[in-house]
Amino acid sequence: MSSTTTLQKEGDATGTPGDGQPSDGLKAGLKNRHLSMIAIGGVIGAGLFVGSGGGIAKAGPAILISYALVGAMVVFVMRMLGEMAAASPNSGSFSAYADRALGRWAGFSIGWLYWFFWVVVLAVEATAGAAILESWIPAVPQWGWALIVMAVLTATNLGSVASYGEFEFWFAGIKVVAIGAFVVVGMLAVFGLLPGSDNPGSGFAHLTDAGGFFPNGYGAVLTGVLMVVFSFMGSEIVTLAAGESENPRKAVTRATNSVIWRIGVFYLGSIFIVLTLLPWNDKSITEKGSYVAALDSIGIAHAGTIMEVIVLTAVLSCLNSGLYTASRMAFSLGERGDAPKAFAKVNKNGVPVAAILGSTVFGFVAVYFNYAFKDTVFNFLLNSSGAIALFVWLVICFTQLKMRGILVREAPEKLTVKMWLFPWLTWATAALIMFVIGYMFVDDANREVVTLSTLVAGVVVLVGVVLDFRRKRALQG
Repeated sequence: MSSTTTLQKEGDATGTPGDGQPSDGLKAGLKNRHLSMIAIGGVIGAGLFVGSGGGIAKAGPAILISYALVGAMVVFVMRMLGEMAAASPNSGSFSAYADRALGRWAGFSIGWLYWFFWVVVLAVEATAGAAILESWIPAVPQWGWALIVMAVLTATNLGSVASYGEFEFWFAGIKVVAIGAFVVVGMLAVFGLLPGSDNPGSGFAHLTDAGGFFPNGYGAVLTGVLMVVFSFMGSEIVTLAAGESENPRKAVTRATNSVIWRIGVFYLGSIFIVLTLLPWNDKSITEKGSYVAALDSIGIAHAGTIMEVIVLTAVLSCLNSGLYTASRMAFSLGERGDAPKAFAKVNKNGVPVAAILGSTVFGFVAVYFNYAFKDTVFNFLLNSSGAIALFVWLVICFTQLKMRGILVREAPEKLTVKMWLFPWLTWATAALIMFVIGYMFVDDANREVVTLSTLVAGVVVLVGVVLDFRRKRALQG
């Protein structure tokens, strides 16, 4: 198959840019409102709610710089991915583009690593959600809740892509409304304009009144980067889902163009509110969690319970999207001959049943390991998948560098979204990602994670190279 044919197949089954049914058997069941909410909610994970307190404790108010650096990195990566996805929407997204731009081995490797990352996330999120549900209804054991949550969301994904989209629309909607309300209410309290607030409203004073803006030194910003970078994973999901939407090219373009304000409002905005409502070294931030502590300082009743509901919603959203994402990556790998052929088959509703069930089974096994072998097998799975997010972003950078030339030569009219300051900003982003990965090797808290992730990635790449070599020899022979 020629490159030009590949571009048309991935981008459009009908020949009309961005419209029509996907050519790979999947159905365009996602509406524009689904894609919009998936794009908005994709960058809001449970890690934002439960993990930000640790980052604040390490870096103080300077954690805002950490979030800004990682946020900028994600914006640039999404711009690169958006350029490729708008030109050629595909359920395999960056894996399919790497396959074409860098080689079969690259698409194989990053596709399977990404699948591995999300099926491990399934176990983590199922356990986290089960812990919350057990605290509400202790009659059902935690493992029972994990089983129920996984089963329900598997059934949702098996129904149709529209079912996934509808669930994610409401899950993401709750997160968006909650953070939006938090930012508005918090800002009023910061300036003493919120009626009945228990917070004295110190304006921006708390950003510098407890040891300055850099209370733990400038180096703490880098430590903060390592602590917050993984809470951004998921922004790329919209480019996988776009292939099953009514207008993939338009959806990808809109999502790519809006990523700046999404990260600005939901991440930087909400953390800024926490840091202006309370001194960064207030013990309640780490004891209760940053958002609960901020709500308590205002005098919001039952803040802990409210946040548990929001965190549970974020967990369910992550589970729902994780299963969808893993299954679509498995489907794409199956289509390209890099996974069992059964993964590439869809039912009459356009749902890749085998790919979903295959991902779910591994997720259930990982949940079992979390309960039976938490400190051994599951700890290995968790650490060996921890840095994969960074590997994915790095591959997107190198893929876009090569794909731009291919698109300019073969289909320049499809370059409706372009990476800024190409190629210099792409190289700068790749350098920043490599710096973060390198810094993880010298950071005690992250050395094991990046070492195991690199070893696993090395094994997968080796398998991909060997398979690619054998295919080429078979074609020549």
